[in-house]
Amino acid sequence: MTMLWLWIVKANTKRYWQKKYGKLAAITIAAVYLLIIVGGVVRSTGSGMGCPDWPKCFGSWVPPTSAEQLPSDYKEVYSEKRGEKNKRFASLLEVFGADQLAYQLRHDESLLIEADFNPVKTWIEYFNRLVGVTIGFLIMATFAVSFSFRSSRPGIFWASLATFVLVVFQGWLGSIVVSTNLLPWMVTVHMLPALVIVALLVWAKFQVQEESPIELKKEHRQKLGALTLLLIGFSLVQIILGTQVRELVDEAAVRHQYTNREVWIEELGIMFYIHRSYSIVILLFHLLLFYLVRKFAPQAANLNKWSSILLAVLLLEITSGVIMAYFAIPAFLQPMHLFFGTVLFGVLFYILLLVNSRRVEKMEQTDLNSDVCLLQEAGK
Repeated sequence: MTMLWLWIVKANTKRYWQKKYGKLAAITIAAVYLLIIVGGVVRSTGSGMGCPDWPKCFGSWVPPTSAEQLPSDYKEVYSEKRGEKNKRFASLLEVFGADQLAYQLRHDESLLIEADFNPVKTWIEYFNRLVGVTIGFLIMATFAVSFSFRSSRPGIFWASLATFVLVVFQGWLGSIVVSTNLLPWMVTVHMLPALVIVALLVWAKFQVQEESPIELKKEHRQKLGALTLLLIGFSLVQIILGTQVRELVDEAAVRHQYTNREVWIEELGIMFYIHRSYSIVILLFHLLLFYLVRKFAPQAANLNKWSSILLAVLLLEITSGVIMAYFAIPAFLQPMHLFFGTVLFGVLFYILLLVNSRRVEKMEQTDLNSDVCLLQEAGK
């Protein structure tokens, strides 16, 4: 009887922590995507240097609202601080053999130019940091809850730990982005770990949710899995191409001091046309996936729903790109274009998990075996 009671307590506790972890992971994923949007706003408005230091902003946890609150030599002070940090980062790059990048950090004087104080840009960047700190706390909470799965489902624990480590790494990268005066390739490097964080959180959440395995023939599962994996690779290539185009856009914006947007596209060169043409290939392959899901798994409501969401997000992504190309790159669409691209990656990864949901069956079998042992003990 005692063992039966223990089994009931264990089952209820397991369900409680599964729900708790699932909710936390979902909230954290949403917060990460919010940060991607806010980061895009920071970049499109040229607010990245609104706070010249990190983690504080103008040496304070709450930024100033006017230049009168700053010392007269604030530009020289923060420029010198960033210069010292760049030298330390350059030394680290040299350890890994990136001598050319290290040389640029040491000798490019433009990296130390301090912008005039702008309260609007300062508070946009400050809000970006507040969202980042909130995500840090959410991931800490997610990691703490993952301890309840350390024995039964260690993969969830290790994924949560990896996410926590990546967030710490992201915070450090953010400080380097500021110290290098928004060096374009550093901004790109800063964004990419966010995709890994999304993938880890989506995977961990998938493991704890009560998702029925999808009934698919072996060959159909293999075809859908291979195509989805291929599309994930395509989307990553497109995101990288997009970041290269974005770097060119940033350079055009600086040259024109964020005015004359109608001529920016003309200055982007062949990289823009590669990025644009590649989207046609991606659209065709997504349409193929949409068709095959309905052909191979017409009864799988959840898989069909997410394939529809995937296609809708892709169409929004392409539409936003077309509008930017033909209507002088509206500032409000720049962060949304990036947002749609990263959501596309997240949805593709989730579909891959759905298609390969037999892994969930194995995990559930492990829990079932444990429960059976407890029940057998209770019956003795």
